[in-house]
Order: sequence, then structure tokens, then C-alpha cells
Amino acid sequence: MKNFKIIILLALSIIYVSCDDTEPITLLPVESKSITNLPALQTTDFTQSPPVTTGSFTKFSFKEGSQITGDNWDIAFRGTTILVNGGTKIGSLTDEPERTGEASLTLVTGTFSGVTKAPVDTDFLQDKTGSYALTTGSGNGWYTYAGPPTHLINPIAGKVLIIRTVNGNYAKMEIISYYKDNNPSILDNARYYSFNYQYNPNKGDKDFQ
Repeated sequence: MKNFKIIILLALSIIYVSCDDTEPITLLPVESKSITNLPALQTTDFTQSPPVTTGSFTKFSFKEGSQITGDNWDIAFRGTTILVNGGTKIGSLTDEPERTGEASLTLVTGTFSGVTKAPVDTDFLQDKTGSYALTTGSGNGWYTYAGPPTHLINPIAGKVLIIRTVNGNYAKMEIISYYKDNNPSILDNARYYSFNYQYNPNKGDKDFQ
């Protein structure tokens, strides 16, 4: 009986010390940033049938907060097309980068400030042959096309892009403009993205607050 009591006391001491040594996990704050005039240039040869579009995709990393050239990109831009670094090549694009990560994305409806948490993982998609994770075409994804005579590309209000990055973090972004300095009156100003985003540096944490 005496030995049993000693064992109990030792067990309680170990539990107490273990609990006492445990420190609360400190989360890093969510980062809020704005990107202005990110180029997404392309060239289309209309003499061919069908027309052929060429040009390098601009790779962007939310962790770095900037355009990058390496393989650790999260999303990539060219014209109105946005790729994600997860899945496989679309197959119909020229100059398309290889997917080297497991990033994914989804498009949700709501105000940028009102989206405070990333949705369930089953809502996220990756690129695959013949299909974009972020649907293209006027009214199908993030933009509308006005057609002639203006040919304007306008972001759809209330569309928020949620990205699960190559590192397993979460980011949300809203596209503000498709034109340099938000000035569509000059033809050459097209294909320059400005957007706001928030990035959670804590891997796997879906909160944006």
C-alpha cells in the first residue's frame, strides 16, 4: 500500500511539472498588404486560327509578398488568367509554368472584410488538364468583360479569392483593378493587377482576424 501511494505521488508530480512547463502557443499576426500594378502581360497573334497567346506568367508568393521567379509561387497571372501552383498543367496554354506545389484556391462571395475564415478544404480546387481552378470568362470568375466599344475588364464586386498556399498557409485577396494606376482610359494600361490581400503566417490556421 505504501509503495502504491508513492507511485501515485510520483505520477501527480510528473503531471504537475509537465503542465507547469507548458507554454501557450503564440500565433503570428495576420499580415495585410496591397499590391499595385503587378504586370500580367501577354501577346496574341490573331493571324493564326485559332489565335495564339504567348507571354510568361507572373508568379506571386504570398509568403514573400511579391513577384518571384522560383518554383515556390502560389498563383500566377497572365492577362485575365490566374493559375494556382497545384494540380497539373491546363494543356492548352503556351508558356505555362509547371505545377510544383500543392496549392489550391476557391472563390467565395462576400465583402473582403466580412470573409474572416477560409472555408473547408473540400471547397478548394487545383488546376487540371482543360480546367482552371479559377474559372475564366466574363461573369464566370473574378471579372466581367464589357465588350465593344470599351472592352473593359472589371472586377466583380463581392468576389473574394481564397488561396491555400504551397506552404499550407491561407490567404485571401480582392482584385481592385486590371489597369495600371487604375486608369483604363489608356489602352496599354491593361493587364496590370492591383489587389489587397491578407496572409496568415501560421500554417494551417484559417483565420483572417
